[in-house]
Amino acid sequence: MKEEQFEKDNIFGLGKSNDTYSQYFSGKSYLNPLTDPKQTSIFLANVTFEPGCRNNWHIHHAKSGGGQILICVAGEGWYQEEGKDAISLKPGMVITIPANVKHWHGAKKNSWFSHIAIEVPGEENENEWCEAVSDEFYDNL
Repeated sequence: MKEEQFEKDNIFGLGKSNDTYSQYFSGKSYLNPLTDPKQTSIFLANVTFEPGCRNNWHIHHAKSGGGQILICVAGEGWYQEEGKDAISLKPGMVITIPANVKHWHGAKKNSWFSHIAIEVPGEENENEWCEAVSDEFYDNL
């Protein structure tokens, strides 16, 4: 998907460069918070990945509850849990990620991609960032 069309489709907006977490991404990503953590216990943000960008493998740990929900809104991307095949993502798809499951997600090589990330409330939530998704692995998807 070309950038001009993506910008029209990405109704929640690009947001700002995701510099705070850039060390956990291969490529450039952007973050547009949709809720204020001071006003609600549920944090939602539109996360946008440039073509080829993906986050590192990571785990949303929780003693109970927790995890993450992704709502795909524009472009095309990938989601993969450790030990499973990658899933091709398109707008309208919803991915429920249980707590304590190692996974990654991001854009396809030739498309911008945006999803709303919902952090599921839980007890003793903590994110663990792991190794990067290698170029060799990613290029074979």
